[in-house]
Amino acid sequence: MSAPKFRPSRRSALLALAGATAGGALPPVAAPAAAAADTPAALPWAEPSAPTVPGARMPMLIDPTDPWHFTPRPAGALATRAIAGGLEVSDGGGVLATLTTGARTVTVRGPRRWFTEQKRRVEDSFSRELTGGTTGWGTSPDGGTWWPNSKDDAHVADYKVTAGRAAVTLSATGSSRHAYLSDKGLGDVRARARFSFTQVPVGAPLSLALTFSLKSLDTHYRARLVVTPAREVQLVLEKALDNVVTVLGAPVTVGTGFAAYDHWWVQAEKTGDVLRVRAWKHGVAESALPAWTHSLRDPDGTTALGAGAVGVRAYANSGAQTGVEARVYDFLVEEASWTDPPVVTHDTWVRVLPEPFDGTWTPELEQRVRAWAGDLSPDALAHAAMFLPYASSVTDPARGGAKVLGPSLYSRPDPVTGLRTVGADFQEYAGISWTFPGFPARAPEAEFLGCLDCSGFVRMVYGYHMGIPLLHESAAPDGHGLPRTSAQQSAAGPGVKIADGGTGTVPPLTGLRIGDTVFFDTDEDSDAGGHIGIYLGPDQYGKRRFVSSRKTPNGPTMADVGGKSILDGTPASETAKGDLYTNTLRVIRRF
Repeated sequence: MSAPKFRPSRRSALLALAGATAGGALPPVAAPAAAAADTPAALPWAEPSAPTVPGARMPMLIDPTDPWHFTPRPAGALATRAIAGGLEVSDGGGVLATLTTGARTVTVRGPRRWFTEQKRRVEDSFSRELTGGTTGWGTSPDGGTWWPNSKDDAHVADYKVTAGRAAVTLSATGSSRHAYLSDKGLGDVRARARFSFTQVPVGAPLSLALTFSLKSLDTHYRARLVVTPAREVQLVLEKALDNVVTVLGAPVTVGTGFAAYDHWWVQAEKTGDVLRVRAWKHGVAESALPAWTHSLRDPDGTTALGAGAVGVRAYANSGAQTGVEARVYDFLVEEASWTDPPVVTHDTWVRVLPEPFDGTWTPELEQRVRAWAGDLSPDALAHAAMFLPYASSVTDPARGGAKVLGPSLYSRPDPVTGLRTVGADFQEYAGISWTFPGFPARAPEAEFLGCLDCSGFVRMVYGYHMGIPLLHESAAPDGHGLPRTSAQQSAAGPGVKIADGGTGTVPPLTGLRIGDTVFFDTDEDSDAGGHIGIYLGPDQYGKRRFVSSRKTPNGPTMADVGGKSILDGTPASETAKGDLYTNTLRVIRRF
């Protein structure tokens, strides 16, 4: 029996209609001249699966009902007005464009757009070896940090990852051992995990559960795989609410003859208040999976659990033997949706001049702004959105079919630490060679194919696609081209600094404009260049949100896994640390 499709929300259906009306995948913009491309290799990772509802997860949609589509562009004659640091251009509809002296980026009024992001698929096979006394399960690919937890912190050392499996030692009976992913915003979700025990239970049952809608250790749903001393395998569906446990689906025997190290899958699906769970022994073909063991609505709708995290819970009943390892070999979030995804909506488009604006309004500039007034070709923000999860992939025939747009990773995790490494520039993503001014052709590093680090993401958007000259990693920054690292881009990148807070100080946001690059002190070796992003605009809560490529969410993101992507969140003065990027912002630059 195949898993049922998620029902789209009314808003998702509207967005899908908008996407269908506005057009299909964004075409690539011609890149600056470079060396001939290598034949692109196959990506070493699977892209996110297509969304169930077309358009429901698209990272950018144009509003087809915006009056922009039905009115003259520009609306009448153009007028200019000098403003601090630049020039403002208006037509009969209001401010049409804003130019900054010394910068190439120009903001232009266009049709209204939505930018958003939805949860990407998570696949964790625990193929990492945490050493050096490190406890816990490390960081999952795409899913954030695993948090080991129990009612007694003394047992945190019982958690480990080794040789392609995560494990927790049940060192005491009658107590729970939880591990969960840090993302607590999941609403509808479908997940599965592969479990085993290193011993057959003696004296009392052992269990491993797939937990979902987890708000705390005391409040969650769980699909619990129970192994009895009689070697029966049972599946139970439970709900814990403030540590009061309700059995929603009574134990059902799904197997017999359990032996140590037998592997069993548990799958759970939540759609609104509808819960479905099942279990099967490893090796069963996908086409032969059993029907749902339990399929029901939470009988108490008033306490149905909403958004939460996913994870696992190991439990040794009182009287069971100790020293048993509960193991997890695979953990997959097959599909999930955030109940409150980030959404940025506005009518600002970010265009790039061939040269920095020198402060003079010319007929050539007027002609260019008039053309931009009716232009629907991709701008900087559209290109940035095309690297988020569920974007369409676009290849460039002129570069041997290399992929130049589409979902990106940050990098593959280090096999020892599970952490991700810096090194993926724009040419690594596409798998192409590139000739920089004054240097011989540089070949891409194959290990980073399909990946972008934070500065590589900005170079891909503003350099490769929008035409700002790209500098070799060994070239001295010249204030005109786009250097390789975020520290160089901050200190001596193209354009002008809008704000500089200096060492340890957050600058004011008063001059911030959509499309600006923002730099953060997240690197102990570089006060202003540890991280870089592109400012997208205010979100649905009025918070200034940026997009950047980050290690924990494993690629470009405008969401909050691994730290909120906002510039005006909670300051450190109000809590122990505050919001990471709010408190580490140091420089704002306009290219």
